[in-house]
Amino acid sequence: MFTSIITHPGGAHKDDFLACCVLLTQACVPIYRRNPSAEDLKDSSIAVVDVGLQHASEIYNFDHHQLPSEQVPTCALSLVLKNLGLYEDALEFCDWLETSEWLDCRGPADTATWLGTDHQVLAKLNSPIDITLLRRFASQVEHHQGEPVWEVMLMIGQDLIEYIKGLRSRIDFISEHAQIWNFRTKKALYMPRTDPLPKDPSAGLARYLSQKQLDKDVIAMIYPDSRGTGYGMRRFNDDHRLDFTQINSQPDVHFTHARGFIAKTSATTIDRLADLLELAHNNN
Repeated sequence: MFTSIITHPGGAHKDDFLACCVLLTQACVPIYRRNPSAEDLKDSSIAVVDVGLQHASEIYNFDHHQLPSEQVPTCALSLVLKNLGLYEDALEFCDWLETSEWLDCRGPADTATWLGTDHQVLAKLNSPIDITLLRRFASQVEHHQGEPVWEVMLMIGQDLIEYIKGLRSRIDFISEHAQIWNFRTKKALYMPRTDPLPKDPSAGLARYLSQKQLDKDVIAMIYPDSRGTGYGMRRFNDDHRLDFTQINSQPDVHFTHARGFIAKTSATTIDRLADLLELAHNNN
C-alpha cells in the first residue's frame, strides 16, 4: 500500500482533488503537491495522481494526460475508481462524473456543446463550496492528517465510496423484492415492506427503474412508509396523470401534498393500494 500521494502543483481541479479524496480512503497518508521525479514514478509506495504522464495502477500511477486525444474522456478520478472496481457503478450512479471527465479533458466549450447548452451555463452552476475547497487545496504544497482540508477530503472520499457501494447494494435489494404492476397503459413500481425495513424505503427506486429501462413506462412508485405501518405513494417523473389530492378524502389516506405528487396511506393490502392508485388517476 502507498505511504504518500503526489499530485501536481499550481491550480487544482475536481479530478485531481477527488482522486486524492478517494485514495485517502485506502490509506490515510500525506499529500504532496509537486512534480514527481523518475524515482517517484517507479516507487509503488507513492501514489502519483494527475501528473507524470503514466498510468500504471499496479504501482499507483494515475495520470491521463498521455492518453490519445480522441479517446473517450478519462480523468485521474476515472483511473482511481477503475482501480478500485467502482468506475462502472460510479458512472451509472454519479450523474456529475461524465461531465467532470469532459470538463477536464475537453474544456468548457466542448463540454457545453456535448451537453447541448451554452458554456456560460456551466459557470452559473459553480458553487462557492467547489471554489473554496479547490483554492485551499491548491494553496498548500503539503496536506497532512488532522488538518482541515485533509480531513474534509477524507470525508468526501468516504461519502463517495459509501454512496456508490450503498446504492449498488440497495439496487440489488430492490431487484430481489420489487414488483412492477401494469397500470392502465403504463406501469407502477411496488416495493413491499420487508423485515428489517431499510432506513429510507424509497431510496434507489428511481435508479433501479433507470437501470431496468423502465423509467419511460412507470408513472408511480409505492413503497413502505418509514414513519408508519402503511405506504407512501408518489408519482414518478412528476407525471401529472396522477393527482393524489383526488384521494385526500379517503378514510385511510392521512396525507396528500397540495401539489398532488405524493400521498401517505395506512392501507397495506395490494388490492387497496391499487384501488387508491386508480382513484388518483387524473382523467381530465
